[in-house]
Amino acid sequence: MDGSIARPRPFLALGLSLLTALSLATMSMLVKLAGKKGASLPELVFWRQAITLVCVVALLALTGQMASLRTQRFGAHARRAAYGITGMFFVYGAVILLPLAEATTLNFTAPFFAVMLSVILFKERVGRFRWGAVALGFTGVLLLTQPGQSSIPLFGAAVGLIAAFLVALISFQIQDLNKTEAPWSIVFWFTALTTPLTTLALPFFFVPHDPETWAIIVAMALCGAVAQILLTASLRFGSAAVILLMDYTALLWATAYGFYIFDRAPPPSLWLAAPLIIGAGALIAYRERLLARQRRSDAETA
Repeated sequence: MDGSIARPRPFLALGLSLLTALSLATMSMLVKLAGKKGASLPELVFWRQAITLVCVVALLALTGQMASLRTQRFGAHARRAAYGITGMFFVYGAVILLPLAEATTLNFTAPFFAVMLSVILFKERVGRFRWGAVALGFTGVLLLTQPGQSSIPLFGAAVGLIAAFLVALISFQIQDLNKTEAPWSIVFWFTALTTPLTTLALPFFFVPHDPETWAIIVAMALCGAVAQILLTASLRFGSAAVILLMDYTALLWATAYGFYIFDRAPPPSLWLAAPLIIGAGALIAYRERLLARQRRSDAETA
């Protein structure tokens, strides 16, 4: 893909986002599995970034697309890298601290934070419809976490909510970069800027691993690389609100992985909370679609 301004292609964005959800769910499962085998969080983040960087550079060199990495928006890439690496620590941390299905469900609050960010960053007017959806979604969060009563640790729940906030923020950053940058360029600069930072922490956390653990770590990093490229491409062809909606399919994979890999069935509270959170996110995405259609109509008649 070149660095030209992307044209909306909703069905392509939909397919890419579904594949992204599967890749991210698989990556989360492997992160949790590697953590149980003794791999530390900083170490996992390092290998995730380093292996992705090697894969991206190798593919671009083989396909003769190194020129696509040129950019005049280094500052925007640096900001995306800063938020992205912070978000990665929180996302991985939530997966390690919480059961897979619960961590995945908390990540679904990203559309609610996207609504809040649209008000703060873009001064967008948000009506009762979307604020009602946000309130409905956070009611689901309270049902899931049940402060003071649930088996879910509050610290883990807080990490999961911060991760969702950062996912929403990063989605806006990627969507902005996609206006001028190729997906390969966005992924490259993210990994190129953050790999040296995570390398500094590696000597303090690295421990030897057996071949099985190394295989899990490498598979985790490869799944993450694929997911990042797919997510970046999907945001190039569709809106952040609609793309985030497709993330909900990850709950199916997370539930299955949790049951078959970690022998943990979801608690009853999940089945009460997840429909509220998912339904609220769907309402937000539907409203965003209506508003986008109205803006296009207004622009055409102006």
